[in-house]
Amino acid sequence: MMFKVGRVTHYYDKIGVAIVELDAPLGVGDKVKFVRGGEELFSEVVESIQIEHEKKDSAKKGDVIGLKVKESVKEGAEVFKE
Repeated sequence: MMFKVGRVTHYYDKIGVAIVELDAPLGVGDKVKFVRGGEELFSEVVESIQIEHEKKDSAKKGDVIGLKVKESVKEGAEVFKE
């Protein structure tokens, strides 16, 4: 079962980091799926979370995090936890 944990507000292509505004908690080791316009883009396991350039093991609802991703993702993509 999937539920939405956040939305991509920015993507830094040079460093492969998506900025995600969280609607629910997220932790390293969680599996996430990126969806845009109803289309599934890709899934991956969260390997790194940063808040204000500090590495964290988890983040809570309301946090804005930097998420290292393997593929490019556009602003507005929704992030679901699997």
